Amino acid sequence: MLLLGDPGCGKSTFLSRLKSGKRPIPSQGSTPPDTHFDILRDSDQPFIYDIRFSKRKFTLELYDTSNPNQHWTSLHPDVVVIAFDISNRETLAGLKGWRNDIIRYFQHGHGEHIPVMMLGLKRDLRREGEGIIYPQETYRIAQELRCDGYAECSAVTGELLAETFEDLARLAGMTTTDKGGQSAAGCSIL
Repeated sequence: MLLLGDPGCGKSTFLSRLKSGKRPIPSQGSTPPDTHFDILRDSDQPFIYDIRFSKRKFTLELYDTSNPNQHWTSLHPDVVVIAFDISNRETLAGLKGWRNDIIRYFQHGHGEHIPVMMLGLKRDLRREGEGIIYPQETYRIAQELRCDGYAECSAVTGELLAETFEDLARLAGMTTTDKGGQSAAGCSIL
């Protein structure tokens, strides 16, 4: 699995939170949740996650990058995740460029497809007001980019983190079937 997105959109924090496995402590009164976890370093790649899903065991290798000049273009991923920061409209606009890179580097022949999931990070930073990115807009963009799924979560608070990882695992698991993971009808909202 390859995780792509602009610098600072939350990719490393997302993967670090998954790796730590820590769940936030629900706040009671003024007690803040425990949000401390160690951030993974680029030198730790690939990040390995062993999971059980659909009565089968999978090992997910995730590579995290924000630089098109890094080695990621030589990888052969089964699934690509394009990530953006929900509180930063520029990172959402940058997804089109990442999607074009996926086509250029990984979809070489006619009809050759690689499953792509769009991932909104930093859900806890979504605030009402001018420039807000509503979920309806992100679903529409996921469909325009011909993504196979869309999910969003917050690594800091843990909101929808488990569900997002399950959606990623489901999409990765689909690539092990004869039909593969690319959907015929476009984006499914996960």
